[in-house]
Amino acid sequence: MIEYRSVAKTFPDGTQAVADFDLTIDSHTTTVFVGSSGCGKTTLLRMVNRMVEPTAGQVLIDDEDVATRERVELRRSIGYVMQHAGLLPHRKVIDNVATVLRLTGTGRTQAHERALQVLRTVGLDEVHAGKYPGQLSGGQQQRVGVARGLAADPNILLMDEPFGAVDPIVRDELQAELLRLQRELGKTIVFVTHDIDEAFLLGDQVVILKEGGEVAQVGRPTDILAGPADDFVRSFVGLDKGSRELRLQERDGRTVVLDAAGKATGVLAEDAAVEGASPR
Repeated sequence: MIEYRSVAKTFPDGTQAVADFDLTIDSHTTTVFVGSSGCGKTTLLRMVNRMVEPTAGQVLIDDEDVATRERVELRRSIGYVMQHAGLLPHRKVIDNVATVLRLTGTGRTQAHERALQVLRTVGLDEVHAGKYPGQLSGGQQQRVGVARGLAADPNILLMDEPFGAVDPIVRDELQAELLRLQRELGKTIVFVTHDIDEAFLLGDQVVILKEGGEVAQVGRPTDILAGPADDFVRSFVGLDKGSRELRLQERDGRTVVLDAAGKATGVLAEDAAVEGASPR
């Protein structure tokens, strides 16, 4: 479990990134921080592994204040995945993935065996292990970044806009892959994005932030959509323009789901029960 207690951060230039932030993140769940630039989401993420130190308050992991942990040891115990993968260009894929293991004293053979295992876990063929990052596509590089984050089998995985630099098709694939990995591995994931659709897709808990780290709303995607806290949230999630409103229509004996523009987005499963819905 990760807990933020009255956390604040003001940088030396006077910029207040976060003010009086409280949040509990349950183990084995995915929490997504979402908001526009300057809302403090990356600052909050980096407080977990002490890449950013809070000006006030505490961040705790399983009731232990991270400030009492040695920085390097703490960071090696937590997986971290960034937007552009951050791979070392002069080192082969297998060595990039094995980096943390080697730094913590794992022998080369054992580290490479584990690296090959996690490459398979993230959907990359072993043929890529001997390549250099520059020989991979953007999507493949991000998979390597995720593999490196998982190599030491951390309980916590921090993901800072990891899919923001790839094209939409690859992004969809990577999002699906992350959902599969979370079902199989059950990590405690803190994920940062500016994309509300990505947040709703991936998050068990979504934290919508305003500028300066002010919390607009926290909750499950379904709860936020059903009960937005205010006009800011309604606009941020797209409810003010009706873009998330769906309706049902009977066609050829099936119930089709239509979006706000009347375009078909799918069909209801034959065993689905929708109370209070009337075909149009």
